[in-house]
Amino acid sequence: MKKFLCLILASFSYGAYYSQAAKKTVPCYDLTQVLRVEPTFLYKPHLDASKSFGVKLLNDTKTVQKYISNGKFHKIKKTGKGYQVQKLDYSRAWMVSKGKSMIEKMGSRFSKETKGNSFTVSSITRTLEDQCRLRKVNSNASLGISSHNYGNSFDISYVRFNGVLKSNPKMEAALEKVLKYYYNAGRIYYIKERQQSCYHITVRNY
Repeated sequence: MKKFLCLILASFSYGAYYSQAAKKTVPCYDLTQVLRVEPTFLYKPHLDASKSFGVKLLNDTKTVQKYISNGKFHKIKKTGKGYQVQKLDYSRAWMVSKGKSMIEKMGSRFSKETKGNSFTVSSITRTLEDQCRLRKVNSNASLGISSHNYGNSFDISYVRFNGVLKSNPKMEAALEKVLKYYYNAGRIYYIKERQQSCYHITVRNY
């Protein structure tokens, strides 16, 4: 009888352990559902550009670490000439080399245009797991694949300059001038996201 009870308890413990382990490994997103969402006509060029860098869809931290380890992703500094990176709760400060270079070039150009001011980078690279977490607090976050999921996109706030959250039409105009310069040069795509008060920028593989 004792052996029988021990076997039952052991089986229960074993099942409970693997049930909990399974829960930990189940992603918070449904990949089939994510892939089913069709990009808008305006957004499709961003995704096409993202897929040209040879980076596979970033599912989780492990996939990001893979590209860090092989030198494909480069760390974005918290501050540089003409830019600051705000605290990132739902994205990671790593990008492909052309993404990193573009933030630095834009920062330098913006600083020159505005005589030493800086813009704020509000989001960088996101995994599908990051995106899922973000969607829990922001219903406007993308339901489908985002160009942030490939390491070549970032967002710049148009209401936060020099670290101060305040509408500044003069600084916003200067920022858009910089964006138009790189868009016309064939280096980026960008969209003004009014709900998020930011510009979504995707670097092209020029």
